Amino acid sequence: MLNLIEFIILSALASILAAIVASRGQDRQPWWFKSRADFATSWFSWGHEQDMEATDDVVRDIKQLAECHEAAALLSDLIHQDGAGEWPPRSNHDYTSWPAALRPYRDIYAEMAPLLPTSDLSLDDDVNRARISTFRSGFQTLLQERVNLAQVEQLLAAAEAGRWDVFPRDTYNGFYACIAWCRHAYRWATIPVVRLAQLEKTLPLPPALLLPWTYLQRHFGLTSQSGNNMSNLVLNFSPSGVYTLHINTGLAPRITSSEESFARVFHDVERLALPVYHAVVHALLAHARADLPGCLAHARRVTALLRPLLSSYYDRVHDAQIARDVWLSRVQGFYGWGAGYEVEGEAGWVKFDGLSGNQVLLFMVLDAFLGLEPYLDEENQRRNVPERQRRFCRAVERHSFRRRLGTEGVEGMVARELGEVVKRLRLFRTAHRTRAKVYLSQPAPERLPMTAGKSLLKSDMEQSLEYLDEFMVGRLAQTV
Repeated sequence: MLNLIEFIILSALASILAAIVASRGQDRQPWWFKSRADFATSWFSWGHEQDMEATDDVVRDIKQLAECHEAAALLSDLIHQDGAGEWPPRSNHDYTSWPAALRPYRDIYAEMAPLLPTSDLSLDDDVNRARISTFRSGFQTLLQERVNLAQVEQLLAAAEAGRWDVFPRDTYNGFYACIAWCRHAYRWATIPVVRLAQLEKTLPLPPALLLPWTYLQRHFGLTSQSGNNMSNLVLNFSPSGVYTLHINTGLAPRITSSEESFARVFHDVERLALPVYHAVVHALLAHARADLPGCLAHARRVTALLRPLLSSYYDRVHDAQIARDVWLSRVQGFYGWGAGYEVEGEAGWVKFDGLSGNQVLLFMVLDAFLGLEPYLDEENQRRNVPERQRRFCRAVERHSFRRRLGTEGVEGMVARELGEVVKRLRLFRTAHRTRAKVYLSQPAPERLPMTAGKSLLKSDMEQSLEYLDEFMVGRLAQTV
């Protein structure tokens, strides 16, 4: 009997050893040899799949609610049309699957991206003028040689006519991100952004960057020459969450990781915001039906969901994730614009600003839901906030009920719960004010004081920070 047991054990060990050898020969490892990194990757993949399933459930429920409430209908339309059926919007960056006429743009990006940043910072205008000229002329040559603009226009016109079988929505989003990157790269022509480029009031862009932008901006209901939070940040991630179009290609990991971490803040906010939008719509619907207990439950959901959402900001916007001495020169400048066109009359010049945190949909929705005054005026919303986002926010604002709530009973409980949401929003804006000042106060001798969202500021950084602080203090005072 003992010999039989020994034989079985030895046979089993031999089988295990053979499996190990075979798996190594195929560059695979059995599960018991996997490293912690392998397990982390597997766990992340599983977690991503679970997130996608939960997101799909939320999107389906929003679609069902569309028949019950205006805000739900507009949110569902936003997800379907701008988001390609998902939120954050699905953006196809696998350009090998794009229509052939569009692929040269990504090939040109691959050639021009390494030429955009420089590690050899210069304060000499002549040196910078030569860099800018060389970059732009090279970019223009590639666009002229490789892009068949007539074919590109045919595709864009097909999409405009509703032929999404020819130009799928997720590919449209990926192309939008690509064109936005190209335009901003052409605008600045060197990273860090330099004073010489900042002083340009107008900038003739190549036709291959003008024509697509006209169609793209018309589709999203926008009027700005500049990109925006969606085009340059949120849409710059693949469906699996890979950051795609880079500013600082080839530079040190500390720089490239800071760039990616900054962009990921905006993508993650929208990823975590979808359940908030869902809860907001449910709260509006419950209130419209005079279902105060249901309204209270959904208001509590909003409060609870804000904790991990805002934590994603707190956890990433600090020096260990986004290096303070990197961000201002190497990241923020690219997202500015600060140029426009000349007009007759007293105005003389119409200037477009670049990206701003004030374009983030989540905060616009929360302000609307809480009955707070929007930060961006109508003109800046039309320039930088996609039309379907504006429509959704206006619907939430129209149905906002916080200011009409009483103080007693369940109604009072709802009012106090929404007061908790206001407190969290105030806390966030206070923290953002503090951190923004730290990042914006870093030295950048190659450029004039500038933010992406407000372009050129005052003549020196101290005055500029005071000017910006007035805006942030004012917004904080309105958050009540």
